[in-house]
Amino acid sequence: MKNLIIALAFGMGLTGFAQEATPKPNKADMEKMTPEQRQQKQLAYLTKELTLDAKQQEAVGKILSDKKVKMQDVKEQKDTRKASGDKLTPEERTAFRNTMQAEKADTEAKMKAVLSADQYQKWLNLREESKSKMKEKRRGGM
Repeated sequence: MKNLIIALAFGMGLTGFAQEATPKPNKADMEKMTPEQRQQKQLAYLTKELTLDAKQQEAVGKILSDKKVKMQDVKEQKDTRKASGDKLTPEERTAFRNTMQAEKADTEAKMKAVLSADQYQKWLNLREESKSKMKEKRRGGM
């Protein structure tokens, strides 16, 4: 009886190690992806969540690529500024904020033109969920 209990305990312990864990994508995996791969992943996600048809998929893909180019330019400007050690003046900070808000409004207008009313509302909800998840990550990381 004692041997049976030991064998069962040993068997249960081994089955726990035999389980294959499904890896979650982490920051290192995202860093390995090229910007184009990240954009394709985002487009695939939006296609699934918003049930986009082929025409909408193409239009949303173009919107995402345009946004990526603009954001890359902004990031380069920010990086060169940071590398030189210069800080933004209040006027420059306001101009930067206005540029970002204008870009956001432009993207929203383009998406509204491409998506149906239900899809657009769902897209806004997805964006808000994403924003709140990012805030939670920042709070948890500090």
